[in-house]
Amino acid sequence: MKQNKYDDKEFFSSYSRMPRSLGGLDAAGEWSTLRGMLPDLEGKRVLDLGCGFGWHCRYARQHGALSVLGLDLSENMLQRAREMTDDPAIEYRRSAIEDIDFSEGEFDVVISSLALHYVEDFAGAVRKISRSLAAGGDFVLSVEHPVFTALAAQDWHYGPDGEKLHWPLDRYHELGLRNSRFLGSDVIKYHRTVSAYLNALIGGGFDIKELSELTPTEAMLESNPAWAEEVRRPMFFLISAKKRQWSSR
Repeated sequence: MKQNKYDDKEFFSSYSRMPRSLGGLDAAGEWSTLRGMLPDLEGKRVLDLGCGFGWHCRYARQHGALSVLGLDLSENMLQRAREMTDDPAIEYRRSAIEDIDFSEGEFDVVISSLALHYVEDFAGAVRKISRSLAAGGDFVLSVEHPVFTALAAQDWHYGPDGEKLHWPLDRYHELGLRNSRFLGSDVIKYHRTVSAYLNALIGGGFDIKELSELTPTEAMLESNPAWAEEVRRPMFFLISAKKRQWSSR
């Protein structure tokens, strides 16, 4: 299922008011960790899957990328990205992640930030990404953590006075669709376990370089006290992987 909530006027308006939409990468709490997992971008051909407003595309060019292609299914997202970009080496194109079909070895780096938990067939997407990468190329992604996606409610268990007692975890090994709520709307996400993510990458010809479950730093807690909740349970899962030079898969 290819979901495009961001071309809904009200949903897009709500998304556009989020701190990360207004403040860019520095307003995204996971960015400092994701940035540290990126390879050297100098001279690289970069693909950004689910590029949104194009923040990562512009970052890649600012750090020496030869060319950047940003894909998104939402025309609203792409229009905003184009308005914010003045660089002929960055191209934005409308496409679902599920529909990518690039030449073998067309890119050196693929980035995807908080988009792949909306894709039903992750393993299939990984195979296409692997094909599009040159041998030794890098794939860096972030998704909502499996502890966060296991239950569709994605909310705390509350005490009698509204206090947050604990984060409930159930149906963890039941993979698949979850009807969740995000920005006041029904949104379809796909739950996968940690092993499902990693095994799909390994099976797709990747070696895992680094993992992060994003433990908030003291600086993050000082700048935004709301991050204290992320100490109690992980919200993000970040993966850095490298395509094998040789693979029999």
